[in-house]
Amino acid sequence: MKTKKISAEQELEAKGRAAKEASRKMAYISTEIKNKALHNIADDLISKQDEILKANKKDYDAARKSGMNSAMLDRLMLNVARLEGMSKDVLAVAALADPVGEVFEMRTMPNGLQIGKKRVPIGVIGAIYESRPNVTIDISVLCLKSGNAVFLRGGSETIHSNTALVKLIRNAVKRAGLPEDAVQFVDNTDRSLVGHILKMKTIDMIVPRGGAQLISFVAENASMPVLTGGIGVCHTYVDKTADINKAVAIVFNAKVQRPTVCNALDTIILHKDIAKEFLPLMAAELAKAKVELHCDQKSLKLVKESGIKAIPAVASDWGKEYLSLVAAVKTVDSLDEALAHIERYGSGHSEAIVTEDYTSGQRFLNEVDAAAVYVNASTRYTDGGQFGLGAEVGISTQKMHARGPMGLKELTSYKWIIYGNGQVRP
Repeated sequence: MKTKKISAEQELEAKGRAAKEASRKMAYISTEIKNKALHNIADDLISKQDEILKANKKDYDAARKSGMNSAMLDRLMLNVARLEGMSKDVLAVAALADPVGEVFEMRTMPNGLQIGKKRVPIGVIGAIYESRPNVTIDISVLCLKSGNAVFLRGGSETIHSNTALVKLIRNAVKRAGLPEDAVQFVDNTDRSLVGHILKMKTIDMIVPRGGAQLISFVAENASMPVLTGGIGVCHTYVDKTADINKAVAIVFNAKVQRPTVCNALDTIILHKDIAKEFLPLMAAELAKAKVELHCDQKSLKLVKESGIKAIPAVASDWGKEYLSLVAAVKTVDSLDEALAHIERYGSGHSEAIVTEDYTSGQRFLNEVDAAAVYVNASTRYTDGGQFGLGAEVGISTQKMHARGPMGLKELTSYKWIIYGNGQVRP
């Protein structure tokens, strides 16, 4: 008897139902078992590195032949060092306190009822993402530790890498005693299926990670709650009282340390009073990393002798996420003008001020509307690992229900719990 072939959409629905069923079990599984699964994943990332790197090479070679730019190729690539880093990140999540089951805000009402909140998993977390296979690990381990099931749909450019990683995760989970179906992966690269995923009733929340086009499409078409973010137009404002050495080091790190990510610096804003002293030093330092500057008229004159490639800025340079070794430079007359520029062109991700003036720093913290706001530090710190969350499923630029790096607690909700002794409402 022939087995009836199911459609791609039917396969998605079957995986969704399996994830939903697994999520019900995940909600009350012990921390010990969840941590065992994470330790298995961390170990397997090292012991199975040859298999993972072989799969990643297929993706990388295909992407390079297709003409993928260097920034995206860097996001795609895995190597031994990155696998070791991923393994350490998994262990960091395992070491964190389990938020599930936490009882908080408990109080006794005048009628004797004891009322409080208990932290619970969200259920099934969907993730649609591009180019970065490490996201497969980050999202999976955070969902598992927080008692959720996960429904993964990576980009076609990482299909071999993600297939290998999901196989590793499911095997590690099963060995620990967690339901294997808590991790689901869409191995069909047909983009038209994304629209179907966004209407699936078995997914409780979805997180898009990728370019503006993907995030916008998911936000506009999803029937479930969407956690959006990831677009980072990040500014660093160098105030007139800034320590020059601090400012040069912070700008260099924010731009150069890893320019292809969302928390890298895009626009340098500087006060006119510090421009003559700061700009030549900054430009000379950035020139060592072959950074290209798009400068307004005032700043362009001051960087000509530094050896850096500099061109006149145009209107489209403001509010642009470069994801490369390019930055815009804007000179302002005041902190107020800097704040107005950020308000107009920022994406609500990460913003920084370099200043030795307490009042200016506090004004910046109070008045800048972004998920992460810094005084005298690099925006590159906006990251789940750097914030002590172990990893992140994404960086939210929304204000509900979470903002900034999304860690374990941000993947939970709560329910009200009430203890009574026979009370009835009068």
